Amino acid sequence: MPRVWDVPVHDPTRLRDARLAVAEAADAAGLDETRTADAALVATELATNLLKHADGGRLLLDVVPPPEPVEGGGPTRFVQITALDHGPGIADVPAALDDGFTTARSLGAGLGTCRRVADTFALHSTPGRGTVALARIGPGARGAAPSACGVRAGGVNLPYGGAEHSGDAWTCVRSGDRVTLMLADGLGHGPLAAHASTAAVDALRRSAHLSPAKALGRLDADLRGTRGAAVAVAQVDTVAGTLRFAGLGNASAWLWEDGAWHCLLSHPGIVGVHRPKTLVDRQRRWGGDRVLLLHSDGLPGRRTPPSAPDLLSADPAVMAAVTLRDSGSAARPPRDDTTVAVLSPAPREGR
Repeated sequence: MPRVWDVPVHDPTRLRDARLAVAEAADAAGLDETRTADAALVATELATNLLKHADGGRLLLDVVPPPEPVEGGGPTRFVQITALDHGPGIADVPAALDDGFTTARSLGAGLGTCRRVADTFALHSTPGRGTVALARIGPGARGAAPSACGVRAGGVNLPYGGAEHSGDAWTCVRSGDRVTLMLADGLGHGPLAAHASTAAVDALRRSAHLSPAKALGRLDADLRGTRGAAVAVAQVDTVAGTLRFAGLGNASAWLWEDGAWHCLLSHPGIVGVHRPKTLVDRQRRWGGDRVLLLHSDGLPGRRTPPSAPDLLSADPAVMAAVTLRDSGSAARPPRDDTTVAVLSPAPREGR
């Protein structure tokens, strides 16, 4: 079962925990010695920034698929390092990414270094609400050419209670012109829930050519004998300009369309345990600035996703991380495994 590393960073002793976590994540992703060192550098810089500038926060480390979906999910995996805080925020994000910028009497090279060594690096901050910094480090040379499928995907996964394994999982796979985003929430939490959601991910990679409703039928057969999972499956046909969606259970789906969020309804049931005899795809248009967001029930089901323009156009994993961060606090901790996954248009040339 895939591991997720949740490292609270509230004092300097946690820097060692961050380095140990990134070493394990890099091994799981198959990074070589050089890229493992790069990942360790990024994790250390981001953890140090949490202590210096935000009075602490948390690092989430995960092994994720590429942000540009590839055929069948592909073998390449990235270490994703996400720093989240509820600190004072950064008033000038572009300036903060320049070497030499500092507000803590340090060398000011941390964020600029992260941006140079990571395959992708993004920073989002709102004064008074906090900051999210996100980096992906892959096994190959930095800056490999992205896929030209026209969409990108990203997500974050927070295990309940600091557990090693999350009962949630997400993935994004491609089959020709079809790109499919899936979120699975294994029933309950812990290893048995993680086993169910991992089985759903494996099954989807073999079902990327199927429509969402038919894929759910395949997943239902493959998850028999597991605890079962709530699953949401959304598929974009990048040539036809259509979005198809089908879901079973309480995994939530939202579509940003015409300036507002619209909830996409799932069918009652549990994949692998009970599903309706008939499942149908719900179809919408896809194109322009539409954005799709899936989340598990660790987030309140009626909470509308954020709609700030800079988030809607941000790296999908950054939007997912901000959504997750803003759903809880020290006074309102998560009540379950919590995962958010986002599919959005790829940046246009010159954008």
